[in-house]
Amino acid sequence: MNYLAHIYLSDNQPELQIGNFIADSVKGKNYTNYPEGIQKGILIHRKIDSFTDSHQIVKDCKRKFNAYGHYSGVITDIVFDHFLAKKWSNYHQVPLSKFTADFYLLLQKNIEILPPRVQQFYPVMKKHNWLLKYETIAGISDILFQMNMRTRNISKMNYSVIELREHYDYLEAQFGMFFKELEDFSLKEIKELI
Repeated sequence: MNYLAHIYLSDNQPELQIGNFIADSVKGKNYTNYPEGIQKGILIHRKIDSFTDSHQIVKDCKRKFNAYGHYSGVITDIVFDHFLAKKWSNYHQVPLSKFTADFYLLLQKNIEILPPRVQQFYPVMKKHNWLLKYETIAGISDILFQMNMRTRNISKMNYSVIELREHYDYLEAQFGMFFKELEDFSLKEIKELI
């Protein structure tokens, strides 16, 4: 899953949201350098990733992006965030625009404890409102273009919008089935950690 799903799957708990968001920038046991709630968010993120990567539905969806090699997983994560954003009102009572604005404010208030890499990309993320952009195919296209630029045009991820459009209904249906399982899994893991 990508940023939006990880934040959403934090049970509306701010420290879990921060940890779940920054986890990719925290390696190994370095998570112990953070406050306890953020540590738990990092651990939840890792469990979500393990569950996601091993799930057959996700593996099947990744095959639709096989042309992009090992970037197929990144693309699938972004596409799944698109479906979450598109159907946001089915998942959360707070409108996506407010949810994302509140999250940016939470990051700003805690900027000093974010890893350096996150501190660097946070202003760009906020300025371009990446989280809200997931809502539309045009927004996803822009995000994939930016990701391709970060790989120095090696990944060609920007072209994966073609496969997204081609397999849109299939991917959306698969996301719906998978995400229900992921929500249940995440809540169970949070209850066990807390």
